[in-house]
Amino acid sequence: MAKKLFPEAMARLYTRVFVCKVCKSKIRADPAKVRLEKIKCRKCGSRALRPKRKPAV
Repeated sequence: MAKKLFPEAMARLYTRVFVCKVCKSKIRADPAKVRLEKIKCRKCGSRALRPKRKPAV
């Protein structure tokens, strides 16, 4: 059973957090820059990023 998180915790864990589709590392960045592919993964160099998924409650 999932525990409900405080709004501050939800913002810290999921706002502006993206995951690399190649190596699965997490990156915190501006969504507009990610959409324009100006941000790349610091681990593998890929520009394929997706938002971090929130758990189903």
